[in-house]
Amino acid sequence: MSLRHLMRALGPGRKDSRHLTQDEAARAFDAILSGDSSPVLIASFLTSMRWKGVTAAELTGFARAARNRATIPCQGVSGLVCVSPPQDGHDQVPPLDLAGCLIAAAAGARVLLITDKGVPPRRGLTAANVLDSLGLSMTWDPTEAEDWVAKGRFAALSATGILPPLAGLREIRGEMALRTPLSTVEKLLAPASAAVVLAAQGGPVLGAAAEVVQGLGHPRGIVVQGLDGGVVPSVRRRSRGLEISEGHLVPVIVEPEDFGMECAAEPELPMFGPPEDGRGTGDNPALVDASGDMTRAILDGEPGCARNAALLSASLILKASGRSLTLAEGVDAAVRAVDEGQAKALVEHLRQFGA
Repeated sequence: MSLRHLMRALGPGRKDSRHLTQDEAARAFDAILSGDSSPVLIASFLTSMRWKGVTAAELTGFARAARNRATIPCQGVSGLVCVSPPQDGHDQVPPLDLAGCLIAAAAGARVLLITDKGVPPRRGLTAANVLDSLGLSMTWDPTEAEDWVAKGRFAALSATGILPPLAGLREIRGEMALRTPLSTVEKLLAPASAAVVLAAQGGPVLGAAAEVVQGLGHPRGIVVQGLDGGVVPSVRRRSRGLEISEGHLVPVIVEPEDFGMECAAEPELPMFGPPEDGRGTGDNPALVDASGDMTRAILDGEPGCARNAALLSASLILKASGRSLTLAEGVDAAVRAVDEGQAKALVEHLRQFGA
């Protein structure tokens, strides 16, 4: 069944329009990734899905199709957590997910961070932008990422390295200038055996996101509505999430005050004018450098709101991995990893990879 035929089921303005079944969604997304559909048809399909609203069954179908074409590393690796922030990055807050991942890895978790650079429509700041300033590398090779996790408990892997057809869709995404289901699917390229920490946008989407994680077979995971739709919790107010554990969904509330992590303000980027058309914060060298400086300060143990946010993020990863039974235990382990120098030592160890 062609993508054009499947679009008839969506039928904007038609009385018989409906949602796609999971199998139909999988066929549609496979057609998009195959390279056989025109950019106009792909853009029309994605726009129709955006305005119709995507169901959990459709997202599960899209993700299954993507995984079937992907080279996913670390299958069956014990204790692995795959961290999936928004691939198009941030333009309001620094990308502190890298610091959170490194701290969690230093505290004993195995962490695979899925990240990328220059992803439309936002082209925001991501962990991939910050790695260079720490003397670390991102890999596009899933086999190499698996090796790094085995040797160093951490790897940053490009989403387009896992699923190369995503790179071919960037021009379409840039021209559309709006978020589409692609922004969700690229966060779901994790090994099914791994626990996940998945970023969710604001609004009533937590239940659907957790349902997708369950439907893809992950044994454990946390879906969190962090800062700017990321995996880093707020240090000013409560952040909401859902934990998947042993087939059950359990609400997760990250209240920074409960852990002595509350701050008067969120971590901030330096003030700059709006980027040029077709560019984003991730294209601004000064903002990239500022994000790198902030991450280094966190790993050096410098107090402040950025450190607190990164520690809360690390606690989510440690809880998802099963190494910490509670967020409080995770915060304590994260604090020790930074204050005792384990996080800095891990960064030194990781510098040999990809050099």
